[in-house]
Amino acid sequence: MAKLHKKTQEVSEYILNNVSLYPSNIAANTANHFGMSRQAVNQHLKRLVDGGSLQSKGVTRNKTYELTSQNLLHKQYSVNGKLNEGDVWFKDIAPLLGELPDNVKDIWDYGFTEMLNNVIDHSSSKTVDIYLDKTPVDFNITIIDHGEGIFKKIQKALDLTDERHAVLELAKGKFTTDPENHSGEGIFFSSRAFDRFVIKSGNIYFSHGSKSYLDWILENSECVNGTAVIMEIKNNAPQKIKAIFDSFASDEDDYGFTQTVVPVKLAQYGDERLVSRSQAKRLLSGLDRFKHIIFDFKDVELIGQAFSDQIFRVYKNQHPEMKFIFINTNKDVDNMINRALSANT
Repeated sequence: MAKLHKKTQEVSEYILNNVSLYPSNIAANTANHFGMSRQAVNQHLKRLVDGGSLQSKGVTRNKTYELTSQNLLHKQYSVNGKLNEGDVWFKDIAPLLGELPDNVKDIWDYGFTEMLNNVIDHSSSKTVDIYLDKTPVDFNITIIDHGEGIFKKIQKALDLTDERHAVLELAKGKFTTDPENHSGEGIFFSSRAFDRFVIKSGNIYFSHGSKSYLDWILENSECVNGTAVIMEIKNNAPQKIKAIFDSFASDEDDYGFTQTVVPVKLAQYGDERLVSRSQAKRLLSGLDRFKHIIFDFKDVELIGQAFSDQIFRVYKNQHPEMKFIFINTNKDVDNMINRALSANT
């Protein structure tokens, strides 16, 4: 009986941890994973629905499942000189999270206070709304301000042609509109610590997460006035915030933030090709703050000679102390990079 109970628990945990990935075929996925019949899995699904952990929509082949969500907090705060992110964390947020593993609570502490501090110091919003929702496997916190909008503010600060390229600056790390008081690292590290980290502002949707370590997603979304930040992490997540910090540091630099990953795709406007020196300079802006640069060419099909030459010959020669690495390249991109590198010898 104990063995059967343990199996039931394993199946239930698998369903709850994976239903958000496979809402329409979680039954088939679970059956394949455990070597069970669909009928047996359906019994587990029914029990989870009856118990309130899952809710279902539709019927038969069109049926989908999702985690049941419970709102624990929706509170609006006045953003003034008296609002302190640490006070909100200790008084309103941490008690609702309950007993979590130390590594998960550390991530919540870091991410929440960093994002709320951004609102207080940068948004010029008079109020901020905070939502805390709970599911059987995780928590979700949404912070919404009603200011100018993070991407528009960065666009103005850097005189960018397109608001979307503010995302590229955030992706590099160490960018802040207030360098005297901020390091510019909060969004960079938070986006890599949480299972899901989203910023919505204007028509821009920016997403990253711990399981898509090198992937930044830029899509159109509904128009959002101000800025909405969404953070989500499973209660049993294994990642540790210190390990994430360390992964972007090097021993010779006393573990400072000296390494970054640059998603090259974000240097593009729409369907344009990356061919010009001006595009390369857009990509390279601010990278002199780092010593190790990883250029991620995922989803980049082709680059031009001038673009490649500006990065891998001109800029590289100007910064001999920097280490360049390129990943996720196809054959055409590889050939163009190697052509530029060979001109250095």
